[in-house]
Amino acid sequence: MDKIKQMPHKQYIFGALLMIANKMDTLLERELKEYGVTSKQWLLSIVIDNLFDKPPTLKEVAKEMGSSHQNVKQVALKLQEKNLLQLVKDKKDGRVTRLKMTNESYEFWEKTGPKGALFTESLFKNIKEEDMKSAALVFQLMMDNLEVMENGSDEEEDEE
Repeated sequence: MDKIKQMPHKQYIFGALLMIANKMDTLLERELKEYGVTSKQWLLSIVIDNLFDKPPTLKEVAKEMGSSHQNVKQVALKLQEKNLLQLVKDKKDGRVTRLKMTNESYEFWEKTGPKGALFTESLFKNIKEEDMKSAALVFQLMMDNLEVMENGSDEEEDEE
């Protein structure tokens, strides 16, 4: 553990984020297994339900999830097989596919909600609100930087 304490913060945070993501995914998969859904299916549903006021397009959801159109479509099709999501053609543009939650999905996620809330509470146990605010700011800045990296900005930002 002494080596970890000696690591530069950037290296530690980078490695810790990857390790946290893997561990969270493993534990979430274990928790969701009894319901027959995966963590990716759960995340897709959460994104659709929480980030959009109307059924979003595959492209919109892919952008929010930081995933490809094809990957989101594969996950969406699995949810559609379970009647937890509908893939519907846009009324104005038949080339566009929208993702719409079903009544069954709302009932399903309401049933699984308490377990998800317990998972989240356990994950953030003993973390002060002030520390969460700081972490949220750092994560937002990192996501902004990733977007710039993805879009290939020509402008180089100065390091602080």
